[in-house]
This record gives sequence, C-alpha cells and structure tokens, in this order.
Amino acid sequence: METTKLRPAIKFGPGYFIREQMEYRSWTQDDLSEVIGITIKHLNKILQDKQAITLEMAKVLAEVFDTSAQYWLNLDANYRLWLEDEKSEKEIYAELKAKIYERMPIKDMLIKGWIKPFKNAEELTNEVNNYWGWDTLDLTIIEKQLLPCLTRKFEDYNQFNASYAITWYQKALNEAKHFTHNPFDKQQLENLYDLLHNYTVDTNGINQFIYELEKAGVILFVLPHLQKTYLDGAAFYSGKNPVIVYTGRYKRIDNFWFTVAHEIAHILKHIDDETPFVLDNLKDGEINKMEEEANEMAAEKLKHTQIVNYLKPYAHYLSNNRVEECAVEYKVHPSIIIGKLAHDKLISFSSQGLFNDNVLQYIDAKYQIMS
Repeated sequence: METTKLRPAIKFGPGYFIREQMEYRSWTQDDLSEVIGITIKHLNKILQDKQAITLEMAKVLAEVFDTSAQYWLNLDANYRLWLEDEKSEKEIYAELKAKIYERMPIKDMLIKGWIKPFKNAEELTNEVNNYWGWDTLDLTIIEKQLLPCLTRKFEDYNQFNASYAITWYQKALNEAKHFTHNPFDKQQLENLYDLLHNYTVDTNGINQFIYELEKAGVILFVLPHLQKTYLDGAAFYSGKNPVIVYTGRYKRIDNFWFTVAHEIAHILKHIDDETPFVLDNLKDGEINKMEEEANEMAAEKLKHTQIVNYLKPYAHYLSNNRVEECAVEYKVHPSIIIGKLAHDKLISFSSQGLFNDNVLQYIDAKYQIMS
C-alpha cells in the first residue's frame, strides 16, 4: 500500500491510520506492540489518539510503515488542532446554553413538550427563536421589553423567577391565539362577574362560566406553571380580547374560583397600555396595592365577608352541616367557605381538603393545555 501520498484527514487522528495499516498487514495489537517495542497499554493510547505522536515515535512508525516521519507528525498536529477547534465549539455551545438556561427553564419546557429536543447550538437557537417568535436570537428582549413590565409590579422577584414567569407568559400568548372568541363586551363581563358565585354551586358550573366568558369575548384556559415560578394565574390581552389563564398550581375548587375572580378584577381595573399583563407569581405573603384591590374584588364576588360573619361564631366547632347551610344561604360552593376560613386561620389548613376535589377533572379538556 502506498502511504507517502496520503494527506492528513481532519477529524481522524493517527490512530485511525495506524489501525488501517495493521488491517492491511493482518497484524494484531500484540504484533504491532512487539514490532515497535512498546507495551499494549501504550499502543492503545496511541490508537485511541489519547497519546500524542512524538518525533521518536513518528520515526519508528515511518520505518515500520514505509512512510515519512513528517506524515505522522502532520496527522497528529492536524488532529490536535481540530480538537482545539472542536473544544471551542463546545465552549461556545456551553456559553449559549448557560445564557438561555438563566432565562428560561429549558429542561421543564422539554418535559412539557413546549420545545423540541436539540443536539447542538444551532438547534437550540432555532427552538428558542420559534418559541419566542424571533427571527434572530436576542435575549436582551426579555430584559429590556418584558421584565420591566413585571418587576415594576413585583419588586421581590429574583432574576430566575421573573424570567421564568415571562417564559410561561410567552407560552400563554402562543396558546391564546388558537382560541376562537366573540368581540369583547366589557359590560357583559361586568354583569357576569356579579353572578359568578352562582356558577360555583352548579354541577357543571365551571364549564358553563367559561362558556359565558367566551360569549363576552374573554378567553380562559388552563396552562401548567413552570418550575421556580409561583404562578396561580394571569390576565392579559390577545389582540382585542382579554385572556385569563389558570395554572392549577393548587388544584382546589376554591382556588380556581378565587383565581378567576381575581383575574377578572385585573381585566376590569388594571390591564392597560402601561400594564399589558399581570402575572400572579407571588409567593405566600407577598402583596402590593394592585393585588390588594383584585383580592378585595374577588372576595366581594365570592361573598367572603358574609361567610365569615355567618360562621365565625361556630368556627371552633364547625360542622359540615353548618358549612352546607352557609353555602345554600349565600349560593357559593362549600369549598369556597372552607378556603376562606382556612385563609383567615379560623379553621385548620388541614381542613382545606373538605369539599375540595381536584378541580381539573371538572374542566373540559378543550380548555386545558396539558403537557
């Protein structure tokens, strides 16, 4: 075999060509190690390109395989240079991943199927661009355009909670576009809001209420929250139509109704050009003026004051019958009563499970974006 005219090949180290020469001669590793006078262990490192070719070894290989020593030195040098270039690509990929992973929980998004699996920097970039609707990757958009809208309202956010919440919001925006709707009628929404408590007691009240929201031009659907966020719900506009999203972080019936009532308050009172969206991503105990107002409106629609006044005298020996009596009196679901009393620490939080099935089982699948 003529080897003097061979040229060093990128991505193939000298080990590949040594094995090629061994195969041509039907030599085993034992044969070659004896011929060139090195141990099997040493030879293995050379064959796997883990051991660089020294000048002395290049001369030996040149004698054995009838080549020039320069041939083997060139093979090794070009391979080592290629490794350095490959390392640089890996470093670039790692740096890109670090920047993206800081701003969005990629692993959770993969698990939920919000983005497709990727193998390299180009595929990762494409997935991120498709998700955000960008032509080119520009992570500063998150900081410059979106985060200020959020952190202006919730100063206790850290970088991860805020950017992860914004990532969830982008998914909610994407999904909202798929829902059909009527033109938004604010007066119709206000009228429906006043009757909200009536829907809580009906067997199919949740889906009936969502349907009535659709008639008023309001979109409502379920979208699970992302890790490191504390999202219960969100309110924003998709085009000219308001959107309410429920995460099911707490899958209780009372939590669903309070979250929906809270988000309707945001739509009626707070969403405007200056505040294009509200993400209720608050940890327990965190509050601000806007949230206080939404809480007060939600509490009013769900008869919280009446519930407390009715049952406070019986709080220490509260029976299920008494809860059911209150539910009938004020036309609210018993779970709302239990939730309010537990929130005010009039009863134990362990009682929250009473009358509180998993609310997601009552919501029509067409309103649930589940991963």
